[in-house]
Amino acid sequence: MCGIVGFTNPVTDPENVLGRMMDRIKHRGPDAGGQYIDENIALGHRRLSIIDVSSSGDQPIFNEDKSKVIIFNGEIYNYRQLREKLVAAGHTFTTNTDTEVLLHGYEEYGEKLLNMLRGMFAFVIWDKNKKELFGARDFFGIKPLYYAVMNGTFMFGSEIKSFLEHPDFTKELNTAALESYLTFQYSVTKETFFKNVYKLLPAHYFRIKDGKMQIKRYWDVNFDEDDKPDLNEWVKRISDTFHDSVNAHKIADVEVGSFLSSGVDSSYVAAVADVDKTFTVGFGNDEKYNEIGWAKEFSAAIGKENRSKVITPEEYWGSLEKIQYHMDEPLADPSAVALYFVCNIASQQLKVVLSGEGADEIFGGYNVYSDPDGTLYDKLPKSIRRAIGRAAEKLPAHRGVNFFVRKGKDVEERFIGNAYMFTPAERKALLKITTDAPSPQAITRPYFNRVKDKDDVTKMQFLDLHLWMAGDILLKADKMSMANSLELRVPFLDKEIMALAEKIPTRYRVTHDAGTAETKYITKYAMRLAAKQDTPEQTAKTAAKKKLGFPVPIRVWLKEDKYYSIVREAFESEASEQFFNTPALVKLLDDHRAGKADNSRKIWTVFSFLIWYGVYFTENK
Repeated sequence: MCGIVGFTNPVTDPENVLGRMMDRIKHRGPDAGGQYIDENIALGHRRLSIIDVSSSGDQPIFNEDKSKVIIFNGEIYNYRQLREKLVAAGHTFTTNTDTEVLLHGYEEYGEKLLNMLRGMFAFVIWDKNKKELFGARDFFGIKPLYYAVMNGTFMFGSEIKSFLEHPDFTKELNTAALESYLTFQYSVTKETFFKNVYKLLPAHYFRIKDGKMQIKRYWDVNFDEDDKPDLNEWVKRISDTFHDSVNAHKIADVEVGSFLSSGVDSSYVAAVADVDKTFTVGFGNDEKYNEIGWAKEFSAAIGKENRSKVITPEEYWGSLEKIQYHMDEPLADPSAVALYFVCNIASQQLKVVLSGEGADEIFGGYNVYSDPDGTLYDKLPKSIRRAIGRAAEKLPAHRGVNFFVRKGKDVEERFIGNAYMFTPAERKALLKITTDAPSPQAITRPYFNRVKDKDDVTKMQFLDLHLWMAGDILLKADKMSMANSLELRVPFLDKEIMALAEKIPTRYRVTHDAGTAETKYITKYAMRLAAKQDTPEQTAKTAAKKKLGFPVPIRVWLKEDKYYSIVREAFESEASEQFFNTPALVKLLDDHRAGKADNSRKIWTVFSFLIWYGVYFTENK
């Protein structure tokens, strides 16, 4: 795992500029650094040694005649098989790295190489003869890649913060991103919070030649149910494919560990991976917020050592500036901080961990996926549900009220992902500024249109795979692990697993006939059955247990004087006054404290932005 940076267009003292950019992301690769600079381009690389840990694996890496050079962040799990084909085709290798396989593979196959890869990646190749720059990002967006064009310079890198060191970079807040963020809780479009800085979207590549940039998608999810296999056959196929993926994701020349919560995803990974160590964090002694006891029991059952940490409130709140700095853009997911701490304890023991991200999106694991037709209320005529929903929208937000609001709308109208913080009307009322941010539905519509002939569960999965997973789940996974110089691998997010999951009928992803009177539905149904086969008998109950997902007691803390005061001070600050109607913010906070409403996630969304803004935009930052 590594970090990459680079830029075109000559600057004074390019070695120094590139060096400062590389220093900004040294946490991504503390083991080594390398540069390539010519009259057209500067490429920088920070290395965390995982495969071919000798210095021969240092980057940048060249082809035989040094006409092409590559910098790469990620892991290619089928690189050995690809290398055999390339050697047979006449390519000569000087290292045992997957990086060099990418370079020779691009020489041999061009962009067609991308669909031959199995792994996570963001890489850039410079062709000196053609004066052409090629870059690509992996299928799901596991590894990040940002770019900007400013003052004639094209700059790119694993993290936006590296751009701050370039003399052509202009730091300016993108207020449209702020307005959309208030609804989604993360930066949702290809634009970022820094004006004129963009994300290369997952499964896309770019090519730059003669000053012109071309961007293309090279792969996409394609749900196409196969009704022929029965449930038992699907369970077998999931088990076989997952075992194969885990084995591929364990390829390394260093020790590999695994994260472990009380949910089925990480338990399945840990049981199949057969690693020596698992890692868990929690808060206090309340089982709602602490999975450590369960994780230790599970680890003992599979004969592994569990390392754990109880995060104190002081540690959590004291880390917020550091978290938002490493995130590059504000993220209001409270579990990001818990993820930082579990990465931290793991990094003290090893360099690589496996984790369970992606299972919910791929196999249908979120509770909301059971919502489309899971109640008797859904049998009412749509016109009646719409009328009740419109009336419910006028009432104060409450769990019961929200049910009727949701049921009064089509999935395309109501579903934007697993977080829906402020409605467009609410965010307009909260903001002092006017922006050109699109509506939430304008952002989600292109994705829904691509699956308009599918059922509602599949529509929601498709949207989450493209927005929520990349913008929240994988963003925090990459940034929090790399902040601790730790490589995080996600065996569920494997192209072969996705190809299988695309074929699984919806009734085997989410089922409503669970066989018990008290259970209305089971999510990830077929996957849970596959996981149960590999889970020790005494802990097999995890296959039916709902994942907590790094639960954080934000709701409770915000009612305590100490933390209420911290947030209120931020809400009444000069920075907050620039953007928000602060009396409205304080009312959200006070109503929450008084128990009139659970505003904790909305409060945290605004507070997280203000923390981030303070890190990147206050004086001397």
